[in-house]
Amino acid sequence: MNRIVRKKVLNEQVVLMEIDAPRIAKKAEPGQFIIFRIDEQGERIPLTIADYDREKGTVTIIFQIVGESTMRLSELNEGDTILDFVGPLGVASHLEGYKKVAVIGGGLGTAIAYPQAKKLTALGAEVHMITGFRNKELIILEEECKKVSAKAIVATDDGSNGTKGFVTDVLKKLIEEGNQYDLVIAIGPLVMMKFVSQLTKEYGIKTIVSMNPIMIDGTGMCGGCRVTVGGKTKFACVDGPDFDGHEVDFDQAILRQQTFKKYEQQAVQNHKCRLEGMADA
Repeated sequence: MNRIVRKKVLNEQVVLMEIDAPRIAKKAEPGQFIIFRIDEQGERIPLTIADYDREKGTVTIIFQIVGESTMRLSELNEGDTILDFVGPLGVASHLEGYKKVAVIGGGLGTAIAYPQAKKLTALGAEVHMITGFRNKELIILEEECKKVSAKAIVATDDGSNGTKGFVTDVLKKLIEEGNQYDLVIAIGPLVMMKFVSQLTKEYGIKTIVSMNPIMIDGTGMCGGCRVTVGGKTKFACVDGPDFDGHEVDFDQAILRQQTFKKYEQQAVQNHKCRLEGMADA
């Protein structure tokens, strides 16, 4: 059992939780993830580690409510416990040796990009952080990102937070202004990572993306998290989640991601209906 020590609602769809997990906090690194299960009937859900505190022994997760399990998790409060909280899983990001890096987070991907930027800054790299959201109401971790980067730009699709456009627009402008990045890290929706990778390929800039496909066991046994990288099958849980963005078959990954979308929506609706039924009883 792992206790929730802090809960913060970041917006109507996104929740932050700090979990008491000293063994995981002791070894966690940026890029790694955990798998949680609320109870014995719950499904196994992977979530990237958004932060960790080795002294307090806590791990921070940030999640979007998209299915029944994340909805049920969002209904828990400080002091409640989660049955299973396993990790750290996956290969930690290799961040040593870079001098100037652009770290890009799209939507919820900002929660994964943040620890990358934090670690890079601690290693002495100059970090320019670009985050993108549909509108200002959905922005998360804005102040945290400013603290761990030399330059932090927040773009919104509608311009409601000042900078209008996509993260690719901002990145292209920074490159054309003369910023010479030896690495770009892109984390977020598959479409966003695809177009960032296409842009950086034009400029010959090494690009790392974080893949978050369907995942079940987290040990490479089920094969659910397979992705095609450089024409070869890789498993995000044990070979990743970081991969060379110029080698990933994004079109295939996008198709596979849609497989269970209908069932996720049905599960959310069924869960809501049960809750409403209890309220009426």
